[in-house]
Amino acid sequence: MKKILILFVSLCFCVTLFAQKKIKVACVGNSITYGYTLPDREINAYPAKLQKMLGDDYVVGNFGKSGATLLNKGHRPYMQQEEYHKAIDFAGDIVVIHLGINDTDPRDWPNYRDFFIQDYRALIDSFRVANSRCRILIARLTPIADRHPRFESGTRDWHDEIQLAIENIAKYAGVQLIDFHAPLYPYPFMLPDAVHPNVEGAEILAKTVYEGITGDFGGLRMSPLYTDNMVLQHGKPLTIQGTANAGDRITVSIAHQKQKVVTGMDGKWSVTLSPLKAGGPYTLVVSSGKQKLTYGNVLAGEVWLCSGQSNMEFYLNWSATAKCDVAKAANDNIRLFDMKARWRTDAVEWNASVLDSLNHLQYYKDTEWTVCSPQTAGNFSAVAYYFGKMLQDSLQVPVGLICNAIGGSPTEAWIDRSSLEYHFPAILRNWTKNDFIQDWVRGRAALNVKKSTDKLQRHPYEPCYLYESGILPLQQFPIKGIIWYQGESNAHNREAHEKLFKLLVDSWRKNWEDNELPFYYVQLSSIDRPSWPWFRDSQRRFLTQIPHTGMAVTSDKGDSLNVHPTHKQEVGERLAVWALNKTYNYKNVVPSGPLFKSVSFKNGAAYISFDYSEGLHASDNNEIRTFELSGDDQIFYPAKAAVVNGELKVWSDKVKEPTIVRYGWQPFTRANLVNGAGLPASTFRSDVK
Repeated sequence: MKKILILFVSLCFCVTLFAQKKIKVACVGNSITYGYTLPDREINAYPAKLQKMLGDDYVVGNFGKSGATLLNKGHRPYMQQEEYHKAIDFAGDIVVIHLGINDTDPRDWPNYRDFFIQDYRALIDSFRVANSRCRILIARLTPIADRHPRFESGTRDWHDEIQLAIENIAKYAGVQLIDFHAPLYPYPFMLPDAVHPNVEGAEILAKTVYEGITGDFGGLRMSPLYTDNMVLQHGKPLTIQGTANAGDRITVSIAHQKQKVVTGMDGKWSVTLSPLKAGGPYTLVVSSGKQKLTYGNVLAGEVWLCSGQSNMEFYLNWSATAKCDVAKAANDNIRLFDMKARWRTDAVEWNASVLDSLNHLQYYKDTEWTVCSPQTAGNFSAVAYYFGKMLQDSLQVPVGLICNAIGGSPTEAWIDRSSLEYHFPAILRNWTKNDFIQDWVRGRAALNVKKSTDKLQRHPYEPCYLYESGILPLQQFPIKGIIWYQGESNAHNREAHEKLFKLLVDSWRKNWEDNELPFYYVQLSSIDRPSWPWFRDSQRRFLTQIPHTGMAVTSDKGDSLNVHPTHKQEVGERLAVWALNKTYNYKNVVPSGPLFKSVSFKNGAAYISFDYSEGLHASDNNEIRTFELSGDDQIFYPAKAAVVNGELKVWSDKVKEPTIVRYGWQPFTRANLVNGAGLPASTFRSDVK
């Protein structure tokens, strides 16, 4: 009995000693780990901040070496540095590695890239030899901003190649992957020299490591789009996603369906439900242990994102038919998620608090789904409302409308950073001074941020900004398609816009992982601005260049002096007929007015064929007007037009041998050609390819 008692006491003593033993965390890396450029790096480098987060049960060592490469044939191999040997002697129970940034140097990656994976695995193995029970976390590289002097000459591409190699290593070496890239990427002000995070950036890195080590991601959380009264996309498998602590068991239930999943090491979880039947109301319940989120009065139907600049933002209360339509707006089967800016880009100087919020992408007000009523619809987008109303009337299913339009915003503000870095990096550089940005846009932005002392101060009109603040938060929410009304802030440079618009559509489709996501947009209307005919024709040509798109022509509803024409019902409904015809297969619905198809020149006249040409006529029962002809000299003269055997014959006594025809080629046009559905023809010029 005495021996058993002694053995028990000894065991308790050993357990106590083991419990009191601190867990050693070795932070291995380069200057970013070391804390180079940080004031008081001993307390501000991410390992020091990690120590504070983990608490007294851990001891964190900083083994960062400025300039170190992962490659053993690189210009400063980490495994040949004193810091590496100290890290080995430390024999960490947990090892966090962030190496590879310096390997983007032209001395390294071009010559020795083939050794990167094996050198990284050798480094990992050496820590396992030092402590056979150690747990290893490797980090995706922190961003390198486009301001870096070698960005386009190789750094951008090599950085991405190294990211892929690190992901490969994590997959096959049995180590945990954490992400140092995504949390910093939308915040360029946190990389003052384009490479090294500032103090706030170091805090984010520490938090990322803390979450990776502890699995504490703050418990169950859902996208802000999940609220009572929401509309979930019906008719196809429905993905519900969120975050929770690593290893948490998540249960999702709705409409007699129940799915269970375990949260991954990265804190993310996802379930896919069978298609919901249109209608409701349903109750969606998401639970994790003691946490439970319940969403009531949920409908299943069609969800559309409505975006762009001020003509999409334009309220129903301001529209030409508001007095009649707002009063009749009550409809439980239309739900609105209205994302409004905290601060309009009016001609004012913003204070320091606003400027700081902008840098942190806190631009949109918190909101929630609401039932469509005179009170909610009146201050909602008129174009979006009329679009949704026509869909709901035609489809007889619930419709959810998400609106995040921002007045004055240029196209480039809505495109993801990676797309611009790879395909249009020049627009990112010195954006308030470069020639791609419209003068009005740069001038308003300069006024708004005049009080800022931060050279990297952000603004809603900055390239990427509205994508990062207004599109990324929507990423996890399934939608049916997009309607878009924008271009006024890019009409000065159609060539740049032709690149930007294609990048916009492509980046949004990537965001929702749907290459066929419908994208229906509004062609600019009429106003006395000289570049607009060229711009409208450029928009028309997107129809043949970008699949799964449609364009609502609005030149007949313009205003010669007002960039915000008030006739929005026609605009919303013209977008809706594209959706009804192309997305919902209502073939009896004509989606567009006449669209130029081809022209032949013979006997001194032009004979034009159109798509959607049945019933060509003048909208006002007068002569068809605004056609013009030219010869090879490209001097245009007014021409007469008449419908002949389904084609349009155009001629002019002043042009004996025409070679070019154009239509509606006035900034503010009185063009009047329509088809049998009463939809207007688009501006076009026959020789532009």
